[in-house]
Amino acid sequence: MAELICALVPSIEMVRMVNSGTEATMSAIRLARAFTNRGKIIKFEGCYHGHADAFLIKAGSGALTLGVPDSPGVTRATAADTLTARYNDLNSVEGLMKDHSSDVAALIVEPVVGNMGCVPPQEGFLQGLRRLCDEYGVLLIFDEVMTGFRLARGGAQERYKIQPDLTTLGKIIGGGLPVGAYGGRMDVMSLVAPSGPVYQAGTLSGNPLAMAAGLAMLSHIQSNPGIYERLENLGARMERGLASIIERQSLEMTVNRVGSMITLFFAATPVRDFATATASDVNKFGLWFRSMVEEGVYVPPSQFEAAFVSTAHAEADIDQTLKIADKALRRASS
Repeated sequence: MAELICALVPSIEMVRMVNSGTEATMSAIRLARAFTNRGKIIKFEGCYHGHADAFLIKAGSGALTLGVPDSPGVTRATAADTLTARYNDLNSVEGLMKDHSSDVAALIVEPVVGNMGCVPPQEGFLQGLRRLCDEYGVLLIFDEVMTGFRLARGGAQERYKIQPDLTTLGKIIGGGLPVGAYGGRMDVMSLVAPSGPVYQAGTLSGNPLAMAAGLAMLSHIQSNPGIYERLENLGARMERGLASIIERQSLEMTVNRVGSMITLFFAATPVRDFATATASDVNKFGLWFRSMVEEGVYVPPSQFEAAFVSTAHAEADIDQTLKIADKALRRASS
């Protein structure tokens, strides 16, 4: 399983299995702090990296949906070590690195955000993050819990041709079973116990059931290269259909998509970051969501969570979903 992950993901030379995406991200930043001997991390508004204390600062996903982006129980000291930048805004990142040039251990990012809805990186953004991390001696962590093996066999880093220092992966590597992993450069990962002093362990990490399921799933991906072309075509069909509905009904809405990730935003302007995502009309989204469920289509129950098409879907499923979405949008907009 470890050998297969290293073979498929461009930047991973050594990998450690854990039980969840949250364990992967919290372990990755601990490792980055040990490697750099620095204490602070940079994350982005609206990005969600699990429920570890360090990440519940202006978080996305459920925290954003419920309106509690800064969770009670997170200490001031922990919050002070988490610096927050604006996604798709390199100037905000550079400003933080200049102000804390000797203190930042790592920058963690969803290369394509899925936890404030699907928000793609603008041209040059990920390349700019790589450049800034190199300039300031900061480790670049790609949180590919959502994008890994979904956007390409090697994840978003393969799609955008960016090499992070560390990568985190989630349940997708176990075919949906509880599993996660973090991996990356050999010199960094070698610090993890027992080969190094950074301790991490878990009774169920690398358990046989999850590893067997994951090995079967990743082997299937490796031997079927046409999977991602099919997902791209299905996602594009959904995007075109939603865009056509928006135009036909003269709706103030926008659609974001990367590969099989897609979000219909109830927002009049393009969605590029946290501010433009949260300008969405969540009440109308709620009406649309309930109408979709009543017609038998279960989309993510939050404006701020990406939807996915999968290889289990056929073109007929996409077309049926679009018919129901058309009707539901008329209800929500009336």
